[in-house]
Amino acid sequence: MVNSHSTPLQALKEHFGYDSFRPLQEEIVENVLSGHDSLVLMPTGGGKSLCYQLPAVCLPGMTLVVSPLIALMKDQVDALNANGIGARFINSSLTSSEIELAQAQASRGRVRILYVAPERLAIPGFRRFLQGVDLSLIAVDEAHCISEWGHEFRPDYRNLRQLRGDFPGVPTIALTATATTRVREDIVEQLGLQQGKVFLSSFNRANLTYSVENKEGYWGKLLSLLQSRDGESAIIYCFSRRETEELADDLNERGMPARAYHAGLDPEVRRRNQEDFIRDRVPIIVATIAFGMGIDKPDIRLVVHHSLPKSLEGYYQETGRAGRDGLPSHCALFYSYADRARQEYFINQLENRVEQQNAYQKLNKMVEFAEVPICRRKSILTYFGEYWEPENCGACDVCLSASQEFDATEVVQKVLSAVIRTGERFGAQHVAKVLRGSREKRVLELGHERLSVHGIVNDFTEEQLREVMGQLRANGLLVRNEGEYTTLSVSSKGREFLNQRRKLALPRLKSAEVGDGKTGRVSRGIGEAGVGPGIEDYDPALFEELRALRRQLADEQDVPPFVVFNDVALRYMAAAFPQSLESFGRVPGVGSAKLEQYGDRFVAAITTFAQARGLADRTGEMGLSRNSESSRRTSGRRERQTAGRSSTYEQTRQMLSQGLTIGEIASQRGLAHTTIIGQIERMAAQGQELSLEHLLPSPDRLQRIKEALDVCGDQYLKPLREYLGQEFEYDELRLSRLVLREMDRNED
Repeated sequence: MVNSHSTPLQALKEHFGYDSFRPLQEEIVENVLSGHDSLVLMPTGGGKSLCYQLPAVCLPGMTLVVSPLIALMKDQVDALNANGIGARFINSSLTSSEIELAQAQASRGRVRILYVAPERLAIPGFRRFLQGVDLSLIAVDEAHCISEWGHEFRPDYRNLRQLRGDFPGVPTIALTATATTRVREDIVEQLGLQQGKVFLSSFNRANLTYSVENKEGYWGKLLSLLQSRDGESAIIYCFSRRETEELADDLNERGMPARAYHAGLDPEVRRRNQEDFIRDRVPIIVATIAFGMGIDKPDIRLVVHHSLPKSLEGYYQETGRAGRDGLPSHCALFYSYADRARQEYFINQLENRVEQQNAYQKLNKMVEFAEVPICRRKSILTYFGEYWEPENCGACDVCLSASQEFDATEVVQKVLSAVIRTGERFGAQHVAKVLRGSREKRVLELGHERLSVHGIVNDFTEEQLREVMGQLRANGLLVRNEGEYTTLSVSSKGREFLNQRRKLALPRLKSAEVGDGKTGRVSRGIGEAGVGPGIEDYDPALFEELRALRRQLADEQDVPPFVVFNDVALRYMAAAFPQSLESFGRVPGVGSAKLEQYGDRFVAAITTFAQARGLADRTGEMGLSRNSESSRRTSGRRERQTAGRSSTYEQTRQMLSQGLTIGEIASQRGLAHTTIIGQIERMAAQGQELSLEHLLPSPDRLQRIKEALDVCGDQYLKPLREYLGQEFEYDELRLSRLVLREMDRNED
């Protein structure tokens, strides 16, 4: 029975901010809502999670999600709560009292989606708890873990047989991104899905470029790859723990911030390194394959395998961590025969003969992928039983062979000349703007629109020009100078290139991975976020400002930046310049909860940026507006939402007057803590009378916060928390700042 207040399409827009489904999603959701079982095989970034999260919003009871990714659960729950969906998780990271609280909230119907680890199903008390809740759907994530033929078999997954027996009338949806035909058949058998429907999406990740490189001279090649993705998130997978630490040290010495990650690190160090990467504090993580299963970071632009993986399933899953938002990303594998020998050594240690033979078969397929010069994409898809027709995928090293290099002589001459003409005191972004003919305020202030190099490039985007400059640095023609500001200068080799009028061929640009065979306009892949036309024309300067705002808000709420908005949403904002809440709400990825929580801050930042440059709102021009009938329905829905917001704010205000805490209000209303605090801030800004004194911490802690505010100011919370220390949570600081502001206002 679907809740009458929300159809799937309405729920998709309201909670996730999208107007249409990705391929297969609508059919899967309809199958689930009809009470039928489903097996979903969909690549990472293809929108698997939505296939159970959206039904969970529409169904009357609770959805149970079984997942082995303990480290990932909190991020998923944070993201759901940010979208206005009540979610909790239960795993071994929680205390017994925290588990009891989560179960109590679920028993009272306050939880829409509950994530649990598979071992939890073996605990009799937990199974008794499940019998007492209104369970509407069972979702089995990473379903290949139930199969002995899968590359990550987990015995705890066999507990799912008993769960299916306990709830025979509850539909089950099993999801995986990596399963051969044999594994799929085993999943169906183990979970009893014979009467269900199988949904098989393409395993093709259109936005990923694959390359295999000879490991000889890998250091220079690795630096070139990282420089071409300067400042963007990258994972480098190594074979051993020692290699991760040594490579991370080498990168740090070269001025490329990196952290190591492996199972042998002190748990606190390992946790901190992972957090630094997820929170965008460091761009590069160097890890063993122990890293990644708990990572939901959508904006990883580069995945490098320093050594040969042991199977194509593992390789596909690890490369699948790149570009989960659908934006162009690169996957590079460094191969040597010695790496094969190392893998064989460990296979020989296996005592089970069948297991050993299975491991050899998988390794041989991986070696064949690395050694045989046929389309990498075709090799991957063939392995998973998918036919690939095109002769040239246009996005792997085999298809983009040496013949696909382009004569870069002219653009290189222009780039080097622009660096010299601008005085060799600016970074790549400014040089690219000058070459593209930008008339932004900074360019005009410097008089650079009068330079002979202004506007002389129109066949490369700014992104591609920055990539060319990264390659020129790798080739020694440009030098990056570190200081308060990063600048570029032309090396003696670069000046010699200009003076002697030499020629230069460069590899096809990585920013044109999914393209038309040219170095100009790019045909971007379509990812989970629904990347659409016009997004490639985003303003990089505004994008960076919005990234900074996103990180600030994420730090205040103690969540990863992508929980606020992903890169795709920010690029839409930086392309469309929405300057009202109405137009901001049209941006893909902006649902009702995020519009309410973040809309004012982002619209203010975009408006300030746009007005200073005379830029108009382009949401209609980009096709983000709706036709008259759709607008009429949307207008009515917005009026209902506005009325609903007034009602929900009033409920919060009344509960505050009754002396309830934020936690109590959130629990009773099934909302996230941050949503309740956001409502309080909005009401306070409107001048409403609020009862907030009971939310203050102890007098001693309040005094320390007051002193910190005097030192750090009250604009940003991050400096405040750094000053006070980790014992002060962001929610406590946010509330205290709010109450103290109100007290000061009332005194005035």
